[in-house]
Amino acid sequence: MRPIPPSLIVALSVLAAPALTQTLGSLPPATNPQPGAPPGRPPSDATPGTYLEAARLNIGQGRLNDASVALEEAETRILTRSVVRSAQVEASNQPLIVTINQARGALAANDKAGALAKIDEALRSPALNGPTQ
Repeated sequence: MRPIPPSLIVALSVLAAPALTQTLGSLPPATNPQPGAPPGRPPSDATPGTYLEAARLNIGQGRLNDASVALEEAETRILTRSVVRSAQVEASNQPLIVTINQARGALAANDKAGALAKIDEALRSPALNGPTQ
């Protein structure tokens, strides 16, 4: 087998560039975000409510992975508490955590409307702004 001449490689690269540009330009917004688009992630010291708002925004912008991460972070912020070692493996039954879990489940099932409804419910929860159980 003969080696491919470098000039042929350059010529093929030049010819392929327009097709590659066309393909990348036609990707849906979720996989090809606009330049300067917000990253969709709050700062690390954000409140659970801020993460819920970020999840809501990300769903609206089609960034479902970022929305899922934001929901997990909201849940983590709420669950950060002291517990006895024997209770560490038990799932939380706090209503706010249950609602966020339902939002995560809806998002995993690609039910954006259901996820948004549960996020809105969590945002209205009195436990979001007060002490958790």
